[in-house]
Amino acid sequence: MTRDPAVVDGRRAPARGAFREFDAAAYAAVGLSAALTVLIGLLGPSAMVPVLPGPAWQPPYSLGVRPDGHLVIAMAAAAIVLGGLGLAGALRARSGPAARPLLVAGCAVAGLLAFLPPSGSADHLNYAAYGRLAALGLDPYAVTPAELPADPVTGAVEEWAGVTSVYGPVATAVHALASLIGDDSVRLTVFAMAVFNAAAFVGTALLLHRFTRADAGLSRRAALLWAANPLMLYHLAAGMHVDTLAVACMVAALVAHAAGNAARAGAVPAGVAGPGGPAVPGGGWRRAGSGVLLGLGIGVKLNAGLVALGPAWELRRSPRRLAVVAGAATATVLLTYGLAGPHVLDQVGAASKKVSLATPWQLAKTGLQAAFGPGAYSSWIQLGSMLLLACLAWLVLRATPRATAPAVSAALVAAWLFAAPYALPWYDGLAFALLAMAAGASWPALETFVLARTAVLSLGYLPAREAMRPADLLWLKTLLRERVVPWSLLALTLALAWWAARAGARARRRSASAAPRP
Repeated sequence: MTRDPAVVDGRRAPARGAFREFDAAAYAAVGLSAALTVLIGLLGPSAMVPVLPGPAWQPPYSLGVRPDGHLVIAMAAAAIVLGGLGLAGALRARSGPAARPLLVAGCAVAGLLAFLPPSGSADHLNYAAYGRLAALGLDPYAVTPAELPADPVTGAVEEWAGVTSVYGPVATAVHALASLIGDDSVRLTVFAMAVFNAAAFVGTALLLHRFTRADAGLSRRAALLWAANPLMLYHLAAGMHVDTLAVACMVAALVAHAAGNAARAGAVPAGVAGPGGPAVPGGGWRRAGSGVLLGLGIGVKLNAGLVALGPAWELRRSPRRLAVVAGAATATVLLTYGLAGPHVLDQVGAASKKVSLATPWQLAKTGLQAAFGPGAYSSWIQLGSMLLLACLAWLVLRATPRATAPAVSAALVAAWLFAAPYALPWYDGLAFALLAMAAGASWPALETFVLARTAVLSLGYLPAREAMRPADLLWLKTLLRERVVPWSLLALTLALAWWAARAGARARRRSASAAPRP
């Protein structure tokens, strides 16, 4: 099929006058947002960019301008607002670049950001510290960075220095490898992690492009949702969060799953409809590979395991194939977590009881504490979040246009993001990647809800780190993060439930009317 930039979700739409101007403005906003993200890192240490100790000649590099905190936080806010509005417009544009230029541009920006200091949070300093502990032969799940204050890497941690690692053993292995490369230089260790992160981001972009390449509109949509997504460039490429590794594993797992189904059925190994052909061997190996990749993704972050329910749904009527995928995934998880030692889940258990400041559950926590005392909220919030997750998942799944493995996974992950008591904006990367894979499903409403959630939550974490934030901007935390954002996300969650209920009811009526009558 010929790639046509005027095709959106498989439908041709004319590009005329006002539409061309609107579309150009949307893409300009996307580009400007990405440019601001690059500029924040290029300017060097600031309220948005932690200092990286180490020889100046080592990467990552910056101009070392040390800009004022008000300026870089304003730039970050502009990047988020422009990125959110621009992406919303670009996803609905009737004209614009084809998929490949978007793919190349997004990957180029991600590659450039690997050579600039990470921005937005100080999480990469924790990654480096946990990797350092593992490289020194210590257990990062039992030993905290604060226990080695004189070490040049563990001593550079800004936040959570007294907390053991909450990240999976696969993530820790990657960080340990980076530590071996960087030795006692924080700069070089962070750069090594940035290279791995950029490779995962670009690899995911290429897999998504390959998965949707049979349809020009779907391929363009995938490029916008991931490679050229300014919010993902801001959080996952510039912020260098470990979620990028989990997303790469899960996308690769779903691609392998689709290839296994195609090998068995003789179909195109992609997420879109295409001409069939003779069945090819290797379906079993591809399914086993899919299971291993699912296990590796869970080995990065446990919550990524929700993705596995998509392939399980598709294979529910084929117990033998399901057993291959589930067996390979389970064996991989048991192996990786087993090798990590007995404390690997200690911090995960503690983290599961936390409530982040910007979620609607913070409002519930405040109310419960006021009514019943400081420790009364935990079990009620955990129960409430599980019930909300089940309700949202059911509603969104009923509204799913096509229940493919990526679409089911996307619905479940989106429901989890809206229901979770502890959630941060970079967690949304998994939802964007899965929505990009939900090929053939015209799902603009769910994309809009996820995009709005990411943008609102991102504004609540300006910046995510506390160090060097100007004192007169404390209201960004006390007012915006703790009050405005939770209420806004609560409204979005209610709107999502209302939309999903209506969309599901309409889908049921259409199915009933289309069914043959006796």
